[in-house]
Amino acid sequence: MELAGHLAQQGELVAFPTETVYGLGADALNKEASKKIYAAKGRPSDNPLIVHVADFDAIHKIVKEVPQDAEKLAKAFWPGPLTMTFFKNDQVPDETTGGLNTVAIRMPNHKVALEFIRAAGGYIAAPSANTSGRPSPTLAEHVYEDMKGKIPMILDGGQVGIGIESTIVDFTGDEISILRPGYITKEMIEKVLDKKIIIDPAVDGSDPNAKPKAPGMKYRHYAPKASLSLVEGSSDAVREKMLSLAKEAVANGQRCGIMATKERLKDFENLDESIRKGLVLKELGHEDDEASVARELYLVLREFDKEEVHVIYSESFADEGVGKAIMNRLIRAAGHQVIKAD
Repeated sequence: MELAGHLAQQGELVAFPTETVYGLGADALNKEASKKIYAAKGRPSDNPLIVHVADFDAIHKIVKEVPQDAEKLAKAFWPGPLTMTFFKNDQVPDETTGGLNTVAIRMPNHKVALEFIRAAGGYIAAPSANTSGRPSPTLAEHVYEDMKGKIPMILDGGQVGIGIESTIVDFTGDEISILRPGYITKEMIEKVLDKKIIIDPAVDGSDPNAKPKAPGMKYRHYAPKASLSLVEGSSDAVREKMLSLAKEAVANGQRCGIMATKERLKDFENLDESIRKGLVLKELGHEDDEASVARELYLVLREFDKEEVHVIYSESFADEGVGKAIMNRLIRAAGHQVIKAD
């Protein structure tokens, strides 16, 4: 940990675990260090980075004002998978914020992450530690796959607990809004604040020209190497459509990946062996446990890369609660390729 802190203070990059995904960390107040993050990831320079802190009081050094509602959320959810955006002061270089006059900040709920942040000086800019556009890493080996030879150190904390990135709440607009859905849901935030909040229109990716106010709002993200499509509709219609698509893909000589909950995968167990051998089935948690789906999502997408599938079909999930965060990631991973089953 002493070495990790020293490397960060010298402007180097260190990958580290959080409760959400692995982060690629650098000194947030060092513009040259932030530039190294963009270079290592191949990340567009207008895509802002999140600043990670280990103590709430640290945010006062880098922002102009902390609204009372933000303090309420911090008290309820920090340390944890919640990021908040504020107007930054001159301590934070534009290279860290993608040229924006706002800064996104969170306090991760992970012992290794907090120790590293403190050892590094208290302010660590960190996007997910993957090549830009690829599924975020939930294991240290995922980081090694993407960052081998690009960074000097990875802190290995095992598999992360949540598996998808933090919720981002914006305090710089006319209304409090969610810029990225996550494990902390809209309903949970509204309960703490005792008021309604909005979801930013850019969250669904419908406006390709939107200026990204938060990571993941603009570019294709989380994508496997194979073409991924989501299948939407009633349960019976989705089952029949996924079976039909799988058979068609195998008949055309393609290696086909199926990504679904344990319960849905039972639909594929009794297929003819000539079809079954062309399929790669991956279990994505349980249908009554969205947290289990989130935890396995990126892991499964990376496993498909190793299996060298040509196409992937995934079931869709309810667009509410944690399901909204799952669908936000899936729709971007699929490049908005959605097949209607009904």
